[in-house]
Order: sequence, then C-alpha cells, then structure tokens
Amino acid sequence: MKPLASIPVALPPQGVRVIMDLAWQVEECIHLEVGEPNFQTPQHIVEAAMAAGQSGFTKYTPNSGIPELRDAIANKMKRYNQLDVTEQQVCVHHGAVEGIFSTMLALVEPGDEVLMPGLSWPNGEMAVRLLHGVPIHYSLASENAFLPNLDELERLVTPRTKALVVNSPGNPTGTVFDEALVRSLAEFAHKHDLWLVSDEIYEHIVFDKAHVSPGRFAPERTITISGFSKAYAMTGWRLGYTVSPPEVARIITKLQEPIISSTNSLTQKAGVAALNGDQTIVETMRQAYHRRRDIALGILKEHQLYRYTPQGAFYLMIDVSSVSTDSMAVAKSILQQTQVAVAPGEAFGEGGAGLVRVSLANSEENIEEGIRRICEFINRKGAL
Repeated sequence: MKPLASIPVALPPQGVRVIMDLAWQVEECIHLEVGEPNFQTPQHIVEAAMAAGQSGFTKYTPNSGIPELRDAIANKMKRYNQLDVTEQQVCVHHGAVEGIFSTMLALVEPGDEVLMPGLSWPNGEMAVRLLHGVPIHYSLASENAFLPNLDELERLVTPRTKALVVNSPGNPTGTVFDEALVRSLAEFAHKHDLWLVSDEIYEHIVFDKAHVSPGRFAPERTITISGFSKAYAMTGWRLGYTVSPPEVARIITKLQEPIISSTNSLTQKAGVAALNGDQTIVETMRQAYHRRRDIALGILKEHQLYRYTPQGAFYLMIDVSSVSTDSMAVAKSILQQTQVAVAPGEAFGEGGAGLVRVSLANSEENIEEGIRRICEFINRKGAL
C-alpha cells in the first residue's frame, strides 16, 4: 500500500483527550480536565431548534449561514464588540474549530509562518501544520502574567510571517488582554503587514477586565473567531462563526462548500434564539465561573500554591514543577492517586511544562474537593 499523508500521521495525540480517555475508566472521578460548561443549554434555545424541525426547516442553507443568524451576529458584534460590520462579513461554521481551520485555509500557504501563542488550544496549531504552514511560538510566560511580549514578537517576525494569532480570554491560562496591549498587537500586525487572527470564544466570560476585540483597531486585517459553545453552553450544537474583511469573508464562504457545504439548519435557528433572546443565562454562568475561580484561588492560597489570578475563561494553571516538569506524567499520577482529572500543561505547548490546567466548568463542590486533592498531592510530592 502507498503511504498515508505524512503530516497527519506525524501529529501527536491531543494531550487533553489522552487524559479524558483515561479518566472515564476511573470510578467517581472528578473531571477538571474538560473545557465544557456544566450547564444545560437554555430551554428557549432548545425549543427554537425543535420548532424549526417541526416546521420543516430541515434543508440545505447558504454556505455562509442563514441571513437571520448572520444579521444577529453582525448586530451582536456592533453591540458587544464595538465593530461596525455587515452580515456579508459573517460566515457561520460547524463550531469555532471549523472557523479556525477555514481561516487558516484562506490565509496559509506551504512554508508560511504563523505567530502563535506558546500556550494555546492545540487545534489551531494542528490546522497550520496540516496546511504545511510553520507555527512559530511566542512565549506566554508565567513571570509575565502569561501575556505576550512585543519585543519577543519583533524578534520572531520574518518576511515569511503571514499571520499573528491571539486568544483573549485565553485557554489555558484565563488571561485577558487589556486595551493597551490589544492596541499594541494591532499596531504590530499593521507594521509587519500581518493578518490578525483573534480567537474570542471566551469573550463573554470575563471577571476583572473587559474584553477588547482587536478588530476595533485593525478592522482591515482582523479575522474574529467566536461561537456559542461557551457563552450559551452549546458545545454539542457545533455552532461558530467568523467575522472578517469582505475579501476574506468571500474566500472563507467559498471554502464552506468543500469542507461542510453548510452548517446544520436547526442549529442555526438555535443560534438566532440565543443571540436575540434573554441574555440573563450568560450573566448567570459568568457569575458562577467567577465564584468558582475565587474558591479555587482561596484553596491554592491556603496551601501556599497560589501563583496568579486568571481574569477570564474558566481555566486555571497550577504549578506542579515541585513534583515534576513532565506535566503528562503528573496529570496521570494525579488521576491515579487522587481520582481527579486535570489537563497536562504541555498539551498546550512547551511552555506548559511543570503546569497542569484545571477547568472550573464543574460544580463548586467538585472544584473545592478536586483542588484540595491536587494541592495535597503536590505538597506531599506524590510519586510518579
């Protein structure tokens, strides 16, 4: 048989999935590894999808999504993100991850370099590699509060650099970029004529800082990626979107045909209900994550393991370097010895060595118990 494609074969397993698979074999496991809201999708959103199905709204839709949803997204971008966009700049995707892949497919050619966070959700880098692009990592160091350093970016950029990827609020760190930093990143992209790809899937989950969209400062070169999974507890609905300059939006829309043709029709109606309906649930969930963050930080402080305060998303990085810098080995030992599942930091990049990520998308009781077990494991330097 002729060989399979070399790049997919060479891609390593997704580290979070490795722990997830092991965790499902552990009885009474506390799951702090998964970035999935533990809330149910609001009932009015579910009912909108059911009503659409019962009325026969079960056919193909336009490649870019139904006009009603694209218009609702454009209005939301004006209202919340302070971006003056039209529905023609919006493309609806089968989850934000498909939006990321479509964006990279529109931008990246073989050999193009893409500046990417050294701690980031791995699927973005996987997309770049599958397209024969070259990920170039910029550090998000704990001593710099997991923020990008402009001087380092200047050292990393080359004539082959095509795009800069940013993520705020960040996964896995929970870091939120303030307006001054966002403006500086936009100016950097303008200076070096780079596309600016902004992953904003956690935009509604902020605590101590306001969310700022880079598109405010560089609308002509920014592709914004977001979706419904986190803010509306709609992970399984697979609904995301991109908002981009018109010439990019046309290409991304064209790419829908060979990738997915169009997004699920019923899911799109659910998205309309989410954006146009009562937003109370979004604030309720945000407040819950805020309380859970404070509970987790309080326990870390009790055990002298506090390092920083995440300002958004629902993640927290915990320093386990006193046990080992091999975060996968530590995550496996925590699971085996404490029945708590955490994500290995190195699943998000080399900068995650000696760190594990915990998800606050669980009950307050489970977070309190899980963090206590993790702290006790670290302080007794559990065996690997």
